Amino acid sequence: MLHALLKIFLLCGVLASGWAQALQLSATRLWPSPDYTRITLEAAQPVAHQYFTLSNPERLVIDLEGVEAGAALDALAAQLSAADPYIGAIRVGVNRPGVMRMVLDLKAAVRPSVFQLPPLGAYGHRLVVDLYPAQAGDITWNPAVSQPATVELQRPAKPGVPQYARLITVAIDAGHGGEDPGAIGAKGSYEKHITLALAKKLKQKIDAQENMRAVLIRDGDYFVPLGQRVTKARALKADLFVSIHADAFIKSHAHGSSVYALSENGATSVAARWLATKENEADLVGGINIDVKDLFLKRTLIDLSQTATINDSLKLGTAVLKEIGGVNRLHKPRVEQAGFAVLKAPDIPSILIETAFISNPEEERRLNDDAYQDKLVDAIVVGVRNYFDKHPLTAPSRLTLNP
Repeated sequence: MLHALLKIFLLCGVLASGWAQALQLSATRLWPSPDYTRITLEAAQPVAHQYFTLSNPERLVIDLEGVEAGAALDALAAQLSAADPYIGAIRVGVNRPGVMRMVLDLKAAVRPSVFQLPPLGAYGHRLVVDLYPAQAGDITWNPAVSQPATVELQRPAKPGVPQYARLITVAIDAGHGGEDPGAIGAKGSYEKHITLALAKKLKQKIDAQENMRAVLIRDGDYFVPLGQRVTKARALKADLFVSIHADAFIKSHAHGSSVYALSENGATSVAARWLATKENEADLVGGINIDVKDLFLKRTLIDLSQTATINDSLKLGTAVLKEIGGVNRLHKPRVEQAGFAVLKAPDIPSILIETAFISNPEEERRLNDDAYQDKLVDAIVVGVRNYFDKHPLTAPSRLTLNP
């Protein structure tokens, strides 16, 4: 009898220990995008897991070990939109004692990437599930928008106005997005929302030019790794790459707009080096699977020399900075340089525009003002146009992508 009671006592102790280790998710987030869909499960501890795929119909099954039901997990399915390109439905339930099963009913076969991220900034431990097209490298951009334009312009020549042999393609990169909010303003504004709003307005203004068209690197609230932004711009055969940001600093009185180009030989100032380091940490915040090796990108970024492209970037940046100076005070009177990862396309003139300091309450207010946004993007367009007036394109895109 005593032996039986001891066994029951020990069993209860084991069960109690198991219950003590049960884990509730603190947050769940779903980020659909044209290129991939991301699910993020956040918790106070790493989430042990296993996953596998099933066919006919296509499903991804993820077993979450030690995770129990809770409000955050229950809220995940409600975040799903019918427009999601990959997920048709999300089902969650207990599969067996101690294991919560999440089943993603898929609209097509996918290539899943499931990985852990350690705590960083405001985030705890994150389990990330990325769903890519089954065929690696597939990109689901709208062909009507994204195909390189080589249409000859049929317009009568105007005296003194350069004529272009083809449409100029400008890749517009809205900084941050999705899991990566960027800087947070004094009044709570997120950099990722402001940069996207500015990018969409800039695209509209550029598309209205008779000899230009614009493409957005991201057109919604989702994360794009820094290297993938470069790869997208090259795949689109962009003639220019413009990355839009809204800076923050530890002192709220910092103010003004800045324009940056890539540097091969170190930063031109301590501030430029600090900013580049901060911006290059976006992949850590947004979260990438470091086990995935992108050989094409590696081949792209380890280029022989970017001297000519950097010189063009400096000319472009100078033209844009001059116009922005008529809208906002300049933080620096010249284009600065640093090792920004997002500017490393070896054959596309690329600039990063810090539109203002979101950490400055007055500049944050203006960044959220439609009229001010319009003036700012108008200035950028004039700067881009002035650059091409002095450096017109005379041939099809110089960019050739090898298979």
